[in-house]
Amino acid sequence: MKTPLLNHIALVTGANDPEGLGFGVARELIEDGATVYFGCRLDAQVQALAAPLASFGKAACAVRIDVCDPESITRAFQKIESETGRLDILVNNAGDGANCAALDETAAQWDRIMTANARGPFLCSQAAARLMLPRKHGRIVNISSQAATVAIMNHVAYSSSKAALNMLTKSMALEWAPMGITVNAIAPTYLMTPGTRPHLEKAAFHQSVLSRIPVGRVGSIHDIAHAVRFLCHPDSGLITGAVLMVDGGWTLA
Repeated sequence: MKTPLLNHIALVTGANDPEGLGFGVARELIEDGATVYFGCRLDAQVQALAAPLASFGKAACAVRIDVCDPESITRAFQKIESETGRLDILVNNAGDGANCAALDETAAQWDRIMTANARGPFLCSQAAARLMLPRKHGRIVNISSQAATVAIMNHVAYSSSKAALNMLTKSMALEWAPMGITVNAIAPTYLMTPGTRPHLEKAAFHQSVLSRIPVGRVGSIHDIAHAVRFLCHPDSGLITGAVLMVDGGWTLA
């Protein structure tokens, strides 16, 4: 079994749900040999992960990190540094969203989504880069969305925040490339996750989504996790500042 990420330390934010995207990404990084911190927003989520993470042994650990709280971010990275002395991979997966018409969007909701989807990943990336600099090597992957490229009805704040994340990706990639740190983003289409399942199980909505995806299916957690693994691989060092569309062709037309 090949383990290209052996001895690598990774943090995946928003990884508290064993059925969710963050957990799935973290699990596949472990399969490649990494030791992974599963980021959780709440203390109760950290405690609840004890049993699910037991099967991974020393390769998995839960850490509390609320990406909307700068102090929580600082504490999480201090914990990782004190325990491992390094960080090789950061996956900014935690985020927020709301289905809301532009005329009904409130300032509070706008700020909440922008904080989770843009400011949070920036502060996490900044903290991660400081741990990566001594080794002049690191991989940062931001989970963006196809909604950053094409408008989606009733998602003005979400789409805007993910567009900001894409430009953040490019800007950090430009600054940190000479330091050996790559920064890329992955932009998924609709995925079958615990959050989307209630909507995608409605036949009419599911069919409307499929009508926009040329490959004829929605995405899976593995589709995105596989893309993350690719960008984190030691042989992917020439790829930086990219926004990898994993959308089945939605944005082609």
